[in-house]
Amino acid sequence: MLVSSTVFAQSNPEAPPSPASAASAPKPGKSTSKAEQLDRVEVSGNASDDAARRSSTASKIIIGREEIERFGDATVGEVLKRLPGVTTGGRPGRGGDIRMRGMGGGYTQILVNGERMSPGFSLDQLPPEQVERIEVMRAPTAEYGARAVAGTINVVLREALAKRLNDLRLGLASERGQLRPNAGWTRSDKLDEQGGAYNLSVNVQQADTLDDLDTVNISRKLHTQAQSSLLTKAQTSGQRQALNLSAKLQWRLGDGETFNLQPFAVASRNSSDSHSTLTREPLPTDGSYYYDRAQSHTDNRNEMARLNTQWQKQLDDASRLDLRAGLGQAHGKGHTEQQQFRGGAGQAVREQSDHSDSRDRSWSLNGKYSHQLENEHSLVGGLEGEGTQRNQTKTCLQDGLSCRSQLEFGDELSASTQRIAAYAQDEWSVGKQWSFYAGLRGESISTKSQSAAYAVSNRSSVWTPLLHGVWKFDEKSRDQLRASLTRSYRSPNLQDLIAQPSINSQYPCPSNQPCGPNTVDHADRSGNPNLRPELATGIDLAYENYLSKGGILSVSAFVRRINDLMRNVTSLQNVGWAEVPRWVSQPQNIGKATTYGLELEAKFRLDEFFNEAWPVQLRSNLSLFRSSVDGIPGPNNKLDQQPSATANLGADYRLRSLPLSVGASINWTPANTVQQTLLTEASTSRKLVADAFALWNVNQQTSLRLSASNLAPLDYSNASFTLTPDSQVTTHSSGASYTQWALRLEIKI
Repeated sequence: MLVSSTVFAQSNPEAPPSPASAASAPKPGKSTSKAEQLDRVEVSGNASDDAARRSSTASKIIIGREEIERFGDATVGEVLKRLPGVTTGGRPGRGGDIRMRGMGGGYTQILVNGERMSPGFSLDQLPPEQVERIEVMRAPTAEYGARAVAGTINVVLREALAKRLNDLRLGLASERGQLRPNAGWTRSDKLDEQGGAYNLSVNVQQADTLDDLDTVNISRKLHTQAQSSLLTKAQTSGQRQALNLSAKLQWRLGDGETFNLQPFAVASRNSSDSHSTLTREPLPTDGSYYYDRAQSHTDNRNEMARLNTQWQKQLDDASRLDLRAGLGQAHGKGHTEQQQFRGGAGQAVREQSDHSDSRDRSWSLNGKYSHQLENEHSLVGGLEGEGTQRNQTKTCLQDGLSCRSQLEFGDELSASTQRIAAYAQDEWSVGKQWSFYAGLRGESISTKSQSAAYAVSNRSSVWTPLLHGVWKFDEKSRDQLRASLTRSYRSPNLQDLIAQPSINSQYPCPSNQPCGPNTVDHADRSGNPNLRPELATGIDLAYENYLSKGGILSVSAFVRRINDLMRNVTSLQNVGWAEVPRWVSQPQNIGKATTYGLELEAKFRLDEFFNEAWPVQLRSNLSLFRSSVDGIPGPNNKLDQQPSATANLGADYRLRSLPLSVGASINWTPANTVQQTLLTEASTSRKLVADAFALWNVNQQTSLRLSASNLAPLDYSNASFTLTPDSQVTTHSSGASYTQWALRLEIKI
């Protein structure tokens, strides 16, 4: 600002001379024939996360580096669990699949650098130190895509910076006596004097786990009241080793023209050993198949690599062209050996060996044209294309013979997905108080799969109009209202479309013989190539108040009406792999559903409201969810896995007398029960996770961080209840969770 005001004063003849310019003015008589040359000054900076959120027309929450690093989380999933309306599946303190607004898998769109990753990729594979920022969008936009009924989470990897950065992180964590060492290195610097830059981030980690799980299965015949039970006690020890690499290289090719290369790679190995004992009452007396002890060893290897390129060109003062292309490849190999025994002498009952080998190849092409009109309109149009090809081989040996010899499923599977999309959007302002966004996106998705026994295909097309608006109370107001009217969809994943059956291991098929009967709680699985995508119409409303010392108070509400809801339905079917009917679980479109909710958020410094208070940063949010599925009786006819609420409360403070920062947070999700179908009900226990950290700044270059996750560990459990015309089956699984302690040394070299 000082530089610009000085230049303005020198170029404006009506402006009075400043003291500095008067002092430096040439004295009378001194030669002024040589024009003074001003050096070019570039001022750059990043807006705060809250400022970027405030200026966005579509609802967006931005999490920057400071927030990502605050608690020293081991995974990106642990960072996300503290955000409004975000829940995670799995054990407390272990991360898990990410869900927005309580909705299950497939409703939340997960992107990395604005693109979908290869099948099998999980955010838990991504260490937080490789992430520059996280963007959370509660409603879909044309540019990011409409496969986001619940919302979109876009993880942006480290940017190429023109300043030197050389950070080293060495950590050691422990849970239940199992060690988890990790190391990370981040390096940024200039490539050349023309503005080129690069960033390199490497992370290596190893994690040992030890888990116990008890499962009780009780089955009762309704006509005879005969009851049988099965108690399974299992202990599993595992080890995971992973290498993560991400980089970004940026070159300036000319005025307003840049070229980027961004490679990304993940390599991991997972191995586990499991031992279980089974207690049955009563024991079978007809000589049928059963076992009372089992052991297994599993070894999985996965490698994924992706290379993205980006070319940007400023065509003129108002127009810009952005072209992106990407290639990806993933390879996974799995091997499981399982042995089953019976009786005190350990008589071998069955031995099974499973091998799987899958290869995925993907490509993407994206073109975007942006144009700024003089009347405040910002136009964007784009074309997108992406494809994925999967080739999969599975072999199974049971007691030395092929498991599939009598089934004719085929061990070779080939499947592909192609998506073509076009979109256009306009963002404009009306005066100082109104901002609007209108977009339209069309997508066509084609899926094909084939094996030795069948070939199926599926094609669907979706048009999604999108409207967003923001109104500020006045042009200087910190209060504003948001509203969105959108259409979004959830497409079937590739595995749900593949029709290849999977036989339940509890009721296997004898070699070279047709399968016998199974039970409803141990159903086979099959895909459904005729699945249609779910379509959702949504309304979002929000009030936001941005505070003077940073922070926000907000209230938001949403509703979604979903058509062609997809859900796994278990039914008794006549199948080609058995001479008697078998229970089979298969995804189907079952009808319509409605979900709605309220999200409250308060993030502020304590001295914002209390003048004498310490500047403690407080973060809190509460989300309430409700849903109902047509055609399924209540009161628990909700969307899969959707809890009734979730809440977070956290605080952190930097001491004035010591170079020490401390903080803590609590994440809570209540117990949940869902009526999945007319036959099946599922429930999960409550989740309460308390985290804390202490950061000691030894000096400007070195800091030491101590963190604890899941400080008050609770047992976790899940259960299911199935009622058929002739039987009632209850299954309950439970296990313990544990506290994880971590110590990390952070060095700026």
